[in-house]
Amino acid sequence: MRQFLDNEASGGIVLMFGAALALVMANSALADAYFGLLGTKLFGWTLHHFINDALMSLFFLLVGLDIKREFLDGHMARWSDRALPLIAAAGGMAVPALVYLAVAGSHPGLARGWAIPAATDIAFAIGVLALLGRRVPGSLRIFLTTVAIADDLGAVVIIALAYTAAISGPALLGAAMIMVAMFLLNRGGVMLLWPYLVLAVALWAAVLLSGVHPTVAGVLAATAIPLRPSPAAPDAEDSPLHRLEHGLSPWVAFGIVPLFGFANAGIDLRAIGLDTLTAPLPLGIALGLLLGKQIGVFASIRIAIALKLGVRPSGASWSQVYGVALLCGIGFTMSLFIGGLAFVDPLHGNAVRIGVLGGSLLSALAGYAWLRFAARGRNLPSDSPP
Repeated sequence: MRQFLDNEASGGIVLMFGAALALVMANSALADAYFGLLGTKLFGWTLHHFINDALMSLFFLLVGLDIKREFLDGHMARWSDRALPLIAAAGGMAVPALVYLAVAGSHPGLARGWAIPAATDIAFAIGVLALLGRRVPGSLRIFLTTVAIADDLGAVVIIALAYTAAISGPALLGAAMIMVAMFLLNRGGVMLLWPYLVLAVALWAAVLLSGVHPTVAGVLAATAIPLRPSPAAPDAEDSPLHRLEHGLSPWVAFGIVPLFGFANAGIDLRAIGLDTLTAPLPLGIALGLLLGKQIGVFASIRIAIALKLGVRPSGASWSQVYGVALLCGIGFTMSLFIGGLAFVDPLHGNAVRIGVLGGSLLSALAGYAWLRFAARGRNLPSDSPP
């Protein structure tokens, strides 16, 4: 977990740099070169398409490995451990969706963007926490990570169910047969990693042909990778899941996710006025992230603890928990990804980027400021709201 958090924190900082570089290039004399680069053909796809559909499948594979490890051998291995993060994640997905629909849902064609503000960006949020150093207890870092992993799981389900236009039965059957083969390898005790990777590539191709977004294949493949925890050696180093997760993690954290940020954060800000910022689509996304996330996450935590469904993270005040709820509004990577699925029109795409960047940036600044300044001296008792 320490290595994971270190990678996510450092990767979050690299992600910020990639997004900032995209904004600089898109608003300078390098704009034509930037957009031309993203349109370059690679394996029959544009570079932008290749990053979003192929490389991001490895990001989703890592997400799936994280989820499996957390549920079998991590901080959500017992129901008592997973209840609070799952409840917080559920509230943190439902309320932003409602906020978005209240602002933009009545406008023609915009209701399908309801899931854009639903997920938290682990790398970005942990990167902000890393800037706070010892001002934030380690329990909150772990809690934020588990909440983000839980709503990543929810986001994957949403992508599979809500953003699949048409289904090819034969391809879907082929994907199911490949999954069966992977699980048979697992049940047969096969601990070599390469057979799973070969089948994972075949699964990705089958899912792509099925009409379901191919990144879902990454999460599906992860469920079949063996993890062999034991009391003597939890998350043993010879476990295929452990080896794959630790092999993928630096490539995803320092390569794929920053590259995704670079490819998707570029917006020409020079023509943006107040009417653009207050249009229903970007405003609904931004308010969903900034207001919906903090309300949904914090209210869910308060209610769950009041009902004795969980306990507050060790050593953390309610004020600090509220600061983490603010950081949950950083929805950069997954929000941009879902936005690209919800709206293919370039004009809508720019509005999505404006809303995601604006809401995520405001959430990051508010969360950092709260935890850096306002949380000081406000270590409230467990029965007092901040």
